[in-house]
Amino acid sequence: MIEDDPTEEISRIEARLEELAEAAERCRKYILASKAAVAGGAALLLVTMLGLLGAGQTAALGSIAMILGGIVSLGSNVSTLRQTEEAIGAAELLRSDLISRIDLRMVADAPMKLA
Repeated sequence: MIEDDPTEEISRIEARLEELAEAAERCRKYILASKAAVAGGAALLLVTMLGLLGAGQTAALGSIAMILGGIVSLGSNVSTLRQTEEAIGAAELLRSDLISRIDLRMVADAPMKLA
């Protein structure tokens, strides 16, 4: 195998990019769920404070736990998403650099294929 041939490294980078894209999508799903937990907890707290729900203290504590858990999860996943997007950008830059090193040649006189 030629030492300067970066095709295997490009393949590894593309596999890593796919993994990172899946991780980013998971983070986006968790972010959405976290926002829903914060909104649901806030709505439950409001309903509890207005006295529309019978179990006052239990519902209030549960809603506060939902809000806090949602905030923690939201913050964690937002920072993980940022780090993942930075890693994707770095990997794409490296892949682009490796592709630019490949000695590509123009195929001008190739016979046309019949469909």
